[in-house]
Amino acid sequence: MKMFLNKVSHYLPKERVPNEYFEKVNGLSDTWIFERTGIKTRSKAGKEENTTTMAVEAVRNAITSLPFDIRDVDLIVGASYTPYDTVATMGHVVQREFHIKDAQVVYISSACSSLVNALEVVEGYFAMGKSRQALVIASEHNTAFSDETCEKSGHLWGDGATALFISDEPLGEKPAEILSVYSRGLGHISKGPEGVYLTPGREGLQMPDGRDVFIQACQYMRVALEEASEQCGLAVDDLDWIIPHQANHRIIKNLAGQLSLNEDKIFTNIRELGNTGSASTGICLSQNMDTIQKDALLGITVFGGGYSAGAAILRF
Repeated sequence: MKMFLNKVSHYLPKERVPNEYFEKVNGLSDTWIFERTGIKTRSKAGKEENTTTMAVEAVRNAITSLPFDIRDVDLIVGASYTPYDTVATMGHVVQREFHIKDAQVVYISSACSSLVNALEVVEGYFAMGKSRQALVIASEHNTAFSDETCEKSGHLWGDGATALFISDEPLGEKPAEILSVYSRGLGHISKGPEGVYLTPGREGLQMPDGRDVFIQACQYMRVALEEASEQCGLAVDDLDWIIPHQANHRIIKNLAGQLSLNEDKIFTNIRELGNTGSASTGICLSQNMDTIQKDALLGITVFGGGYSAGAAILRF
């Protein structure tokens, strides 16, 4: 059973919130924020936008160059921890918007590692023979739930969405074979569910212990990437490009140091967009597709609050 990424797209809201905004809100300066996070601005959804509308736009941005009819999709997997509606999920709205009448639709959440878990769901459906043409959507509306006055994490969050079209055969101009997918729940370690949490209608999106998140993310993003590489007979050194979850630039630098990687091999967008959650790696991949050459090996590695981790290896 094989899986191929045949198209990736993204959607970003127009608004950018600069660091200077937070000096008025919670007293944190541009210099303080940038030195600790690598963030200069973050994307923010408009008043009429939400997780679902951004998901729809990410899919719409792929339509003109999709190498098959979108109505051929037979599985839609929505991934998010900031849903607009938990009943009529983004997948159901996308199904209706694009008239994908024969698709199964599911929704999953594993914090910022949700995109990798969505790939595993597709892998399972393909292996069972229940799907051949899948659409994975990751969309986050972090600013709908974050507390901007929070000095610990209110300045981190951005909004955006990504769409990945996956099939059991290579299609289009630059298909990528998904060589391996690895994930791991980590709720039992350290702070676990207390590290990052979102309680709608109560405290919202909070990260009370950023230090612990930093430590665990640095370790388990490395472990996940090593495990995913080993699954397909590769070493991390064999990879031409890395896309880590865009949570904090210091985490990315630490990961590069652990793996002895040149930072030129790492794609990032956190400086402009902030932490766009589970959508971050897909957005970053979509933004850099023109840079990736044929036969290149690319690794995605993620860490999510709760905790969880995952990685995937792609060959273009």
